[in-house]
Amino acid sequence: MTVAETTGGVVLRRALRRQRARVAAGIALLCTHQATEALVPVAIGVVIDRAVATGDVRALLLSLAGLAALFTVLAFAYRAGARLAFAAVEHEAHATRVEIVRSALDPRGRRSGMRDGELLSVTASDAELSALVVRVAGLTAAALTAIVVAAVALLVVDIPLGLGVLIGVPLLVVALQRMAPLLTRRSTSQQEALAATTALAVDLVSGLRVLRGIGAQDHAARRYAGASRHALDVTLRAATTKGLHLGLTTTVNGLFLATVAGFAGWLALQGRLTIGELVAVVGLAQFIAEPVQTLGYCVQLFAMARASAGRVARVLGAAPVVQPGNAGPPAPSPSRLALDGVSYAGLDDVSLSVRAGEILGVLAYDPSEAEALVALLAGRVPRADHRGTVRVDGVPADELHIDAARAVVLVEQHDVALFEGTLRANLSAGASVDDEVLRAAVRAAAAEDVLAAHPHGFDRLLTERGANLSGGQRQRIGLARALVADPPVLVLHNPTTAVDAVTEGLLATRLAGARGAGNRGTVLITTSPALLRITDRVAVIDRGRVVAEGPHERLLASDARYREETLR
Repeated sequence: MTVAETTGGVVLRRALRRQRARVAAGIALLCTHQATEALVPVAIGVVIDRAVATGDVRALLLSLAGLAALFTVLAFAYRAGARLAFAAVEHEAHATRVEIVRSALDPRGRRSGMRDGELLSVTASDAELSALVVRVAGLTAAALTAIVVAAVALLVVDIPLGLGVLIGVPLLVVALQRMAPLLTRRSTSQQEALAATTALAVDLVSGLRVLRGIGAQDHAARRYAGASRHALDVTLRAATTKGLHLGLTTTVNGLFLATVAGFAGWLALQGRLTIGELVAVVGLAQFIAEPVQTLGYCVQLFAMARASAGRVARVLGAAPVVQPGNAGPPAPSPSRLALDGVSYAGLDDVSLSVRAGEILGVLAYDPSEAEALVALLAGRVPRADHRGTVRVDGVPADELHIDAARAVVLVEQHDVALFEGTLRANLSAGASVDDEVLRAAVRAAAAEDVLAAHPHGFDRLLTERGANLSGGQRQRIGLARALVADPPVLVLHNPTTAVDAVTEGLLATRLAGARGAGNRGTVLITTSPALLRITDRVAVIDRGRVVAEGPHERLLASDARYREETLR
């Protein structure tokens, strides 16, 4: 599916196409159920006229056997059809959730404009609601089947009655459908408000420690209460609209039922209907209320599905942030990673390179310029948004396939992301890695205390975001994970901000031993003197430009600003 054609309608049609086997089988069984259910009052009327009124015992026994068979088919068809219909909804919701997660994890990034909490809401709620279109298809077909069978039966009894049902029911459905756009708009507003509230909750929970630290938890609580109140108001408006629609459906349905039953009673008084036919007509009139009500319910379900499908399409149809090339992994070159006259955000005509076997330090006086450099090296900046060229092993990065570029360059972010699971799973990142390799990486990151502090060692369980580790432990485990990957070029951004000075010095020494040999390159974007000390040279960025370059010790001796920034 291309970005241009990803709309809510496409999502709904694709759901029906993807679940067509279950939908078709479910529709066949549900239609059978509704057809047999519509025949129940007809069968009762026949029993009254042919067996009860005549006193024919044999006919009565045969009629009872026929009714038993009818109810058996009715019950089996509903049970099997409903099971297939619900299975289709759950399978489609699962498939949609997988697609949303795959889109969110796209290494190219996606311009959905949604926060993490909103994506969570789309995955958890909208995927399920958009899949309801599968259920709508089955219910609508079954309801229409019931109405058609009932109308045909009424035509057999009396043509004006049958025509009245065949003409009146479609008019009722069209009239009720007029509220569908309003239902869709209210459902869309409801889903957006709930998603925004979820996003805010995720943001607040993620920053809970910070909020408590600065004493802003009461303000945060009031802000969430306001967002929740807005979501409540929007939800109540949507519920009011749905209630109004349901009330109108019930009222109009009741009036229609009364009209049909009254006309049938008048025909019976005129002698045009037998007692059995009158019972059948009244029973059919009562039965028709159910499928008409179901059609009204389907209008509501479809409005919800359509609104949610639009939000799902917004995620699946979001354009990639970057458009990488198709070239495969480049051959190693003397210059493993280079920036040639690059300008982006606060950076202005920056040229840098890290050679094979070299540890390059980068000190940016403005933290935002360091962030811009990290984004460039991580491949998160679209080609149109920056000038100059980023080269990986001599090849422009935008010509490489994203997997090829990231097979060479690994950027370990300052904000370390750990996941719920074992320490081993976090370190190996899904790969099969020997314990000795893991142990060597943990040692190089000076993180042995994380292993020693728990009897389960590598099988120690980490909670969500590694919350049962300290900030310094999370940083060092993140660094160890990067060392396990052993990329040709490793970019580290402030990897020791939460580590004490003694541990930082030990980590720096071991990191130099782990990365300072062979054909690999390492970039340390940091203000830490302990880390800058192990570099072969340091590039200093001030006001977006490289203003100085050389060994750390020489810059300390010759540059007062550099000395002030690193030794404070």
